[in-house]
Amino acid sequence: MQKIKNLACLLMFSLVLFSCGEYQKVLNKGTTEEQYKMAVKLYESNKFSKALRLFEKITPTYRGKPQMERIQFMVAQSNFNEKNYSMSGYYFDRFAKNYPKSSKLEEAAFLSAYSYKLASPRFSLDPKETNKALDAFQGFINTYPDSDKIEEANLHYKELRYKLQKKYFEIAKTYYRTAEYDLRNYKAAIQAFDNLLADYLGSEFKEEALYYRLKAAHDFVLKSYDRRKPERIKDAFDAYDKLKRNYPESQFMEDSNKMLATLQNEQVRIDALIAKQVEVQNSKKK
Repeated sequence: MQKIKNLACLLMFSLVLFSCGEYQKVLNKGTTEEQYKMAVKLYESNKFSKALRLFEKITPTYRGKPQMERIQFMVAQSNFNEKNYSMSGYYFDRFAKNYPKSSKLEEAAFLSAYSYKLASPRFSLDPKETNKALDAFQGFINTYPDSDKIEEANLHYKELRYKLQKKYFEIAKTYYRTAEYDLRNYKAAIQAFDNLLADYLGSEFKEEALYYRLKAAHDFVLKSYDRRKPERIKDAFDAYDKLKRNYPESQFMEDSNKMLATLQNEQVRIDALIAKQVEVQNSKKK
């Protein structure tokens, strides 16, 4: 029994060696046709990494020929299966543009978008791939509204949109949190929250963004010189009104009402100060 097992192992080892030897021989010295046939065979056997090396060699020869459509799709799919998602997104996109009449056009368009989504990093990093995925899914949704992939595409689009919103929301909050050490960041925070609310209407972060927008405006008033306060108090009042109008039962309303009271007291003080300055100026004119 042990001899049979050993013989089987030896046979398997020999087949592997032969297979590797045959692959290297075709890769290095085979004709273009032999390389094409082996690449397809390896692709169909799920040996995508080896298939890609062969496809890379034969692509210049087959460019412009009928086989190129199949090669380009297999290159894209091989990269996808090897988890080279940025590459697969690029190649599926190229396939869709190069072969607009292909029976695999819809599949390629979806896989291009999905590849870019899989390549998209966590929200705090560079959003380049996330934006690519969003654009690709939007294009797919617009082009194939009746696709059996439309529900999945819409879900992916929503997840990507949420990721970008979270990124810009966290950036705005970071400006606010660091404004205590750099007063310029109050302005940056206010602008960042305004941009988020303008760019993502109906954002999942809208209520909290409006609240932090008010906090930034409120704190900016308290840290400002008196001569700067009138316009900044008005801006803070507007921020409060917007939060209350959109979310009258907001979880942040109690704290917001406290900020409003502080702003109103500051408004009374500033109004009295301005009135006194006017009175002094008028008395000098007499």
